[in-house]
Amino acid sequence: MARNLFDPVNKALRRVPTWSVYLLGLLPLGWISYETLTGRIGVDPVRGIEWSLGLWALRWLLASLAVTPLRWIGLNLIRFRRQIGLVAFGLVLLHFASWLTIDMGLRWGQILADLYKRWYILIGMSALILLLPLALTSNAAAIRLLGSQAWSRLHKLVYPAAILAVLHYSMVGKVYTTEMLTYAAILAGLLGWRLVKLGPKRLVLA
Repeated sequence: MARNLFDPVNKALRRVPTWSVYLLGLLPLGWISYETLTGRIGVDPVRGIEWSLGLWALRWLLASLAVTPLRWIGLNLIRFRRQIGLVAFGLVLLHFASWLTIDMGLRWGQILADLYKRWYILIGMSALILLLPLALTSNAAAIRLLGSQAWSRLHKLVYPAAILAVLHYSMVGKVYTTEMLTYAAILAGLLGWRLVKLGPKRLVLA
């Protein structure tokens, strides 16, 4: 049997508790807090906080999509996938909450007007709505209740959610920077790899 190049890494990862992912998920919050308190978040702190939370949410969401392709090449992070996804969802919620509270001040009239004028907000909210049932069913009880096949199909909502998230990010930025194009390319690669590996039918229905 051929030796997997990642065997030593996989062996070490088996000793790492899954809850440690949540500790890693706190690091972006710590960094954003540090930048805010030291005035490095930008000339507009509110926008800087929103932007940073959204960017970290996108990074963690892409990380959750990378778990399966990495497993195909030998690096097994599958036992951490649920925690990675939940951290991503938590950051998405904080991003949305920061817009509602510190930006809009819960002024519902202005919020509704913004939803009408700025389509990227609706796109971002659509991604959040798609991720919500995934977060709520990210537990063993939900798998037993739904059945593994139905659960697996439900969790494929992460694909359109990730597409909407990247689109939201690109529309907010308004300028196609190298970083923006890099995230779009990463998503295209992750979804394209699945399409080649599984085929269109299995990608959607398996």
